[in-house]
Amino acid sequence: MEILHVSAECYPAAKVGGLGDVAGALPKYQREAGAIAKVVMPAYSTPFREKHTFDLVHQGGLWVGHEWYHFNIWKESTNALGFDLYQVDIPGLLDTKGVYGYPNDTERFLGFQIAVLDWLNEWQHQPDVIHCHDHHTGMIPFLVKYGYKYARLQHIATVLTIHNAQYQGQFGWDKLYLIPSFDLWKSGILDWNGAINPLAAAIKSAWRVNTVSPSYMEELFGNANGLEALLNMERHKATGILNGIDDEVWNPAADEMIEARFAVKDVTKGKKANKLRLCETFSLNPDLPLFVFIGRLVGDKGADLLPEVIGRSLAEHPGGLNFLVLGSGDAHTEWMLQQAKQYAGANFNVFIGYNETLSHQLYAGADFLLMPSRVEPCGLNQMYAMRYGTIPVVRTTGGLIDTVRDFGDEGGFGIRFFHATAGDIVHAIGRGLELYGNKTKFSKIRKTVMQLDHSWNKAAREYLNMYTSLK
Repeated sequence: MEILHVSAECYPAAKVGGLGDVAGALPKYQREAGAIAKVVMPAYSTPFREKHTFDLVHQGGLWVGHEWYHFNIWKESTNALGFDLYQVDIPGLLDTKGVYGYPNDTERFLGFQIAVLDWLNEWQHQPDVIHCHDHHTGMIPFLVKYGYKYARLQHIATVLTIHNAQYQGQFGWDKLYLIPSFDLWKSGILDWNGAINPLAAAIKSAWRVNTVSPSYMEELFGNANGLEALLNMERHKATGILNGIDDEVWNPAADEMIEARFAVKDVTKGKKANKLRLCETFSLNPDLPLFVFIGRLVGDKGADLLPEVIGRSLAEHPGGLNFLVLGSGDAHTEWMLQQAKQYAGANFNVFIGYNETLSHQLYAGADFLLMPSRVEPCGLNQMYAMRYGTIPVVRTTGGLIDTVRDFGDEGGFGIRFFHATAGDIVHAIGRGLELYGNKTKFSKIRKTVMQLDHSWNKAAREYLNMYTSLK
């Protein structure tokens, strides 16, 4: 079986969030399970492109509306990711330093999708499955099914994975001319709430739709940013498959980014060494329990609650714990966290920005990871944290339900709370402090979470079974 993953991100070539991690790991594990898995993504102007060599495998030209672009398809020549990685190079459209956030994002990702389909149209041996990830690739299932130019691709199964339904890529009908010619009787498939909605079109057109955790799939039937009715209509082809993590990349026994490598048998010593270095770097007391937040500073992640949570926690437990935040996003939240350093004194620090190495060091050195998410389709951070013996403190939502069991329940190993409010989070932190004070129980749970299997092996097999069921 041959699968072509189409994604806007793929770690380590380009990553903004969990989508990049999934696209960079799932194909590798699918190959290990016996399939042929490949990834095609945009060729952004990133350090990855500068550091790797690529072979030119295809050239062509395409129209995006009234604009003509030349495009190249490049293949990474060393198999550095463990699978074939292709990049779509469209000068003047995709050669940006960033992934998202440009005024012409609609045109950029339409151009990317058209180039992928034009390239596929010329393959002699075509894939069995085109696996599309999020709205940036959502026009592909529609065009494969109804685009005049792509009639020879209609037999290829299309799968859509929804990583986050909050983002749907909508644009106005005044831009219909950007889309390659198709059966105009099918225009209604593009429409949702009066706009062209790529995610909705993909849900309607794909052979199968899945989300990145079973609990998130169930949540979307009742709360999907306006797509609830559509998902319920398409419920027969919708399922949830829990993400995994790349346990080779995220392995404290082999991680070269951290101060001291460690395994379950020497977790206490290893965590202490990493915590000492981390606290030295950020001027924190290593004798205190350390709570960290790693991620985008946006409302979906509950990051706007952090300044109040830090203030109230330190007021309730003066000098009794430390906080460290790594992330970037909303400007006001960034400013509030910088101001929090004034009243939190030596018990808090923040690093504004994205730093992959530092994230590994935080997972290795922290005692607890905070995830107060309002929306969390799967969540990978909690799985990374547990792999490094860091106990997750999470809201009961989405994939956090599927991966974290509260230590107050039988067999539990994490801390969960129900509401995305400062009060609930502060209470959960208090429970964490009580657990930290019980050294025997804390040590046992830390060893337990390190041994949980969150690898991609099971998920890769589930995806392959889903593909097989389509034939």
